[in-house]
Amino acid sequence: MREVVLDTETTGLDPASGHRVLEIGAVEIVHQSLTGNVFHVLINPERDVPQDAVRVHGHDAAVLKDKPVFSSIVHEFLAFIGDSSLVIHNADFDMRFVNAELARLGLAAIGMERVIDTLTLARKKHPGQPNSLDALCDRYRIDRTRRVRHGALLDAEILVEVYCELTGGRQRSLLLDDAQTLAGAQAILIPACSEPRRPRKSSLEPEDAAGHARYIEAFVIDAIWSRYLAPPA
Repeated sequence: MREVVLDTETTGLDPASGHRVLEIGAVEIVHQSLTGNVFHVLINPERDVPQDAVRVHGHDAAVLKDKPVFSSIVHEFLAFIGDSSLVIHNADFDMRFVNAELARLGLAAIGMERVIDTLTLARKKHPGQPNSLDALCDRYRIDRTRRVRHGALLDAEILVEVYCELTGGRQRSLLLDDAQTLAGAQAILIPACSEPRRPRKSSLEPEDAAGHARYIEAFVIDAIWSRYLAPPA
């Protein structure tokens, strides 16, 4: 199953106030495994970037002035996500911005029915606990040392690991790997027999075997093992 893990950075908190998307990072996963296919772009938001936002992600207007505007990358972006489910942390925030950008261009909105919100998953799994991306990384011992500032692509890559933890994907993968390793070890340690085993010939002398039989007959009548004794030579 193909899914796209997505994150955005913006000029502010509310698209209704004129704030815009300035970075998109998207990572393709299939059966919760990275494929190496990514979509990443910095975008000229066609407006100023407040210092509060710059402190979060580090992108100011001077850095972004020569970047493409949203209208020039939108078709490439939509082609990358296709009709796959989108995995987003605090999805309402990102989707409001993405859909506002699409609306500016007269394009159809992306429905929330195809979005998996990892914040919702985390709140169900860890009620009453901090469930920010940083908090989840700490809880699941996921390395976030590179996350000095927010970055759309880096956050999407980290979110892949968080998503796997929240849905049990990593545990399932480990169990599958263990099972495959064990099967391989058994194939090496217990090779198939090339031919069926044959009973070993007794090393008892005929007189000793006859004496043993008389001893058994003295106190056991019709012993079950006597039915499998080879006939006398």
